[in-house]
Amino acid sequence: MKNVFVLAVLFAVATASAEDMVPLKTKLPPPLFVGTPVPINVPNLEPPQHGKRPDFMVPKGTVNLALNKKVTSSDSEPIVGTLDLITDGDKDGDEGSWVELGPGKQWVQIDLGKEADIYAVIVWHYHSQARVYRDVVVQISDDPKFEKGVTTIFNNDYANELGLGAGKDLAYIETYQGKLMDAKGAKGRYVRLYSKGNTTNKLNHYIEVEVWGKPAS
Repeated sequence: MKNVFVLAVLFAVATASAEDMVPLKTKLPPPLFVGTPVPINVPNLEPPQHGKRPDFMVPKGTVNLALNKKVTSSDSEPIVGTLDLITDGDKDGDEGSWVELGPGKQWVQIDLGKEADIYAVIVWHYHSQARVYRDVVVQISDDPKFEKGVTTIFNNDYANELGLGAGKDLAYIETYQGKLMDAKGAKGRYVRLYSKGNTTNKLNHYIEVEVWGKPAS
């Protein structure tokens, strides 16, 4: 009888946990491809995405904590645009919606204002052309300098060109749906995103970054 009671309790807990999870809902921009696609020859490239992205489940009450939050960068004077565009909620791929940073290794960093439990990060680099951004790494920390307490949630820098460690995630082709990265509930106040050029040119671009989570309790 005792075993039956324990199993019933475990089942009730599992059911309650499942009921507290909901699909992440983000508003997607319209698809936008301009010009002839450039052939892409990149190692470790994931297959192109077709159709709607599968639902990603997050705890009920999860919100985009990055909206209108402060953004800093390794490139303090972007070539095009301003850093606030990265968290302004505009995901369209048209002129005036994106920031262009200089060539080589660059990063942008979002200050969420307080520590949070982070479940997903969605990144739109540039989706008016099918291209791949190189050496994409996304990290979370409570240290604004990212010198300690760093959690890496995505790393496709397989050759360790950035010096942050070799990654095992796959390179991917940009689309209007953005790239969703599972943060697995990592705790932190700051989110930093790296890249090192793309398959069209050596520059780095960001349209929007969403950080989905809940303020840490």
